[in-house]
Amino acid sequence: MAAVSDVQRLQARVEELERWVYGSGGPRGSRKVADGLVKVQVALGNIASKRERVKILYKKIEDLIKYLDPEYIDRIAIPDASKLQFILAEEQFILSQIALLEQVEALVPMLDSAHIKAVPEHATRLQRLAQIHIQQQAPVLTLTCHQTILLSKQFVQWDELLCQLEAAKQVKPAEE
Repeated sequence: MAAVSDVQRLQARVEELERWVYGSGGPRGSRKVADGLVKVQVALGNIASKRERVKILYKKIEDLIKYLDPEYIDRIAIPDASKLQFILAEEQFILSQIALLEQVEALVPMLDSAHIKAVPEHATRLQRLAQIHIQQQAPVLTLTCHQTILLSKQFVQWDELLCQLEAAKQVKPAEE
């Protein structure tokens, strides 16, 4: 029953396709799309049956589709010898990971220390200090700029005074 309804649905789809391709007037002549497709399939089958390489290619395509299926890996069973080779190939890496894990296990008691447990309290204090620091940055910057300006003015005054003294010193020997 289900096969008959599938065939009827397929026939209806082919007829709709023919209406789209040929228009509402129907196919030109007595030729239909389904007949053309059947002829092409028969021709390909004849060619494939005559050529051994094509048969092999069809088989390889089926195998390729099977191997590309993501569930294929889950279905195959890896022999114990292959598993052993994988483990032996990664032996050095596994040993290094074991050593690192032992180091972590040795450091676990430090995580339970009072210093680590007090981190949240210190974090709130540090945050308050950071806010105070940010608030004090602007006044300090203005004071620094003001001091720099004052020092610059003082250096300019000293330079002018020094120039006047040097000029006065050079004028004295000329008078004598």
